[in-house]
Amino acid sequence: MLEEGMMSARVAEVLETSRASVTRWRQAYEESGEAALAAKPHPGRPPKLAPGKRRRLAKLLVRGARKYGYSTDLWTLRRVSAVIAVVFGVEYHPSQVWRILRAMGWSSQKPERRARERDEQEIARWRREEWPRLKKRPKKRAKHRVPG
Repeated sequence: MLEEGMMSARVAEVLETSRASVTRWRQAYEESGEAALAAKPHPGRPPKLAPGKRRRLAKLLVRGARKYGYSTDLWTLRRVSAVIAVVFGVEYHPSQVWRILRAMGWSSQKPERRARERDEQEIARWRREEWPRLKKRPKKRAKHRVPG
């Protein structure tokens, strides 16, 4: 885009990045050529659960926890950790499992504990009529006289 004459600001806008990044890329290209723009590996230890295995884990979790012998379909971090250990042979602490799930786009879900027979209209009526009658109010303070 830069070679075609597009301004750095417009390139940054199109690529949804900062102008400083575009400038840095231009300088690297001018100094070292196209090789300078190649993706560089992330520093640090490679993940135990590679992206392909994470995709497979997502498919396993969608099946539900009952498929793995649990009494309910509710996934807990300990349960997910146990499935990862059995299926992939990799052990993770539950807190690390939470990081993996978040990185995969999963979120914490808790089932609502509400009665099926719940009557929203009756609840609204009770809050409007009964609760104010039952609610304790602060006692009125006696006015103290200042001796004088």
